[in-house]
Amino acid sequence: MSVRTGLDRLPETALASLRGKRVGLLAHPASVNSELVPALDVLREHGVTPAILFGPEHGYAATAQDMDGVEGGEVEGLRVVSLYGSSAADLQPRASDLAELDVVVVDLQDVGARYYTYVWTAAFMLRGAARAGVKVLALDRPNPLGGEVVEGRPQRAGYRSFVGVYDVAVRHGMTLGEILRMVVDLEKLPPESLEVVPLEGWQRSMYFDETGLPWVLPSPNMPTLDTALVYPGGCVLEGTTLSEGRGTTRPFEIFGAPHVDPRALAELPIEGATLRPLSFEPTVRKHAQTVCGGVQVHVTDRHAFRSYPAYLRLIAAMLAQAPAEVFPWRTDEYEYETSRPAIDLLTGGPEYRQRVNAGDDLEDYLAADAQGATEFLDRRRPWLLY
Repeated sequence: MSVRTGLDRLPETALASLRGKRVGLLAHPASVNSELVPALDVLREHGVTPAILFGPEHGYAATAQDMDGVEGGEVEGLRVVSLYGSSAADLQPRASDLAELDVVVVDLQDVGARYYTYVWTAAFMLRGAARAGVKVLALDRPNPLGGEVVEGRPQRAGYRSFVGVYDVAVRHGMTLGEILRMVVDLEKLPPESLEVVPLEGWQRSMYFDETGLPWVLPSPNMPTLDTALVYPGGCVLEGTTLSEGRGTTRPFEIFGAPHVDPRALAELPIEGATLRPLSFEPTVRKHAQTVCGGVQVHVTDRHAFRSYPAYLRLIAAMLAQAPAEVFPWRTDEYEYETSRPAIDLLTGGPEYRQRVNAGDDLEDYLAADAQGATEFLDRRRPWLLY
C-alpha cells in the first residue's frame, strides 16, 4: 500500500477546521497529493480559498535558482508573498501578513539535509505565527532518505545560519513535522501553535521510491531521488569554487573544476558508490561555459553509501591535486552571510577547512563527526512521530 501524505489525509482530518477561517498556504510545486493535485487545488476543491500564498527559497513556483531573491506576486488572483527576498529580513513572515490570517497551512517537500532551507522557512513561519496567535497546520511528508540513518554532527556554537538554524545532524533523518515539533519544544511555543497531520503507512526505513508516491522536483536542481541521495555531501561543494554540476542534468552527482584530473580523482575508494571520471561544461553558476574535469558519483548501494564523509574526502582530494587552480574556498556572500566562510557554515565549524588547508589526515575528524551524528539520534527522540 502506498504511503499517504498529510495532504492526502487532509480532507478526512483537519480540513473541516479550516472552513470559515482566514487561511495562508506555504507551499511549492512539490506540494501535491498522490494524484499530483496541488495543495492549492485540494483546498479550493473543499471550499477553502487561501487569502495569501507564501513561497520559500526558489519561489512559490520554484523557478528561481539557488540564492536568487524572489519577489512577491500573484497566482490565479491570489497574493503571493516571498519568504526569500533580497535580504535576511525577508526570511521572516511579516506581522502585517499574519494579522490577516487565522491559520497557515505548511506543505513543503524536504530532502533530509540540514542545509536544505525549506524546513527553516517553515520554522520561521511557525515562530512568527505563534507570536501572532496564528496556528500552523503542517502537512507531513516523507524524508526521501528515510529516518534511520544520520550523518554529520550538529553545528558547533556560533555556526548557525539559514543553512542550519537549529543544531541538527547534516543528514538528520527527520520529517518536516518532526522538525517543527522540535522547534515548538526548543522555543517553548504554546503546544496549540502547531498541529501536524501525520503520514500514514510511512516507516523510517523507507526511501522515497518505496513509498509509492510520485517524485516532483522540490527545487530546480533536485530532479531525482538520486540527487537527494548524494545531497548531504554534495551541497558542501557550495562552500568551494568547484562546480556542483549546476546546469547539467545531474547536479551534485556530477562535479569538478578546470584543472581537476578526473581519472586520478576516480581512484578514491568510496563505499557504496562508483566514481566515473568525466569532463563536463556547466551552463550556469561556477565555471559556466568552461570545460571541467571531475566525476559522477553512481550510488551502487545506498544502504552502505554515506555521502557526507564521501564528499568531504573528495573535496580534500581535489585540493591536493592542484591547490592554486582548484581553490581557494568560496568567499562571496552565501545565504545572506558575509562574515563566516560558506564552508564553515555547511560543515558546522572551521575544523574541516583548517584540516584540509593544512593537508592533515581527515580520518580522526570524520570519526568524531560520525560520533556526533550518532549522539544526535538520542537527542531527536522526543520529537519523532514514527
